[in-house]
Amino acid sequence: MSLLSDLFARLTGRRSDAASSAGKSSAPPAKPAAGAATSSTPAKPASAASSPGTVPVPPTGAAAAPAPQAPTPRMDELDLAAHLDGLASKAGQKLNWRTSIVDMMKLVGMESSLSERKELAKELGYTGDMNDSATMNQWLHKQVLQRIASNGGKVPADLL
Repeated sequence: MSLLSDLFARLTGRRSDAASSAGKSSAPPAKPAAGAATSSTPAKPASAASSPGTVPVPPTGAAAAPAPQAPTPRMDELDLAAHLDGLASKAGQKLNWRTSIVDMMKLVGMESSLSERKELAKELGYTGDMNDSATMNQWLHKQVLQRIASNGGKVPADLL
């Protein structure tokens, strides 16, 4: 899941554990059934199997199709100011989401490290100097607010 999609999902309450761990499997690899072939040679399709009971094995590795990415959640009915002001009042620390991308990310429970912000900047097409974090952060904040608004969210006009 992209960082922007994750942010949107957290804002709209549509974030699921499956979506947050997209591409990351915590389940151990499946063990072959007792008596199953363990060779690295692909199994023949059932129609071409030479003996009854041979089960085809789905392709893995480079041959497997990539998992589709979830669409960016719509922000319809999201009043950004009301939602984030509510989260800020319960945060236990002063977080100013209106001017800070770091504070906005913290409020919704996202990692706000420089590396995460650089990744978000790449995702959104930032072409400036990523070592100038102040300029990048200002650009990111503006972009995120504009993307929220363009996806149906209600963003205060003075922030756009």
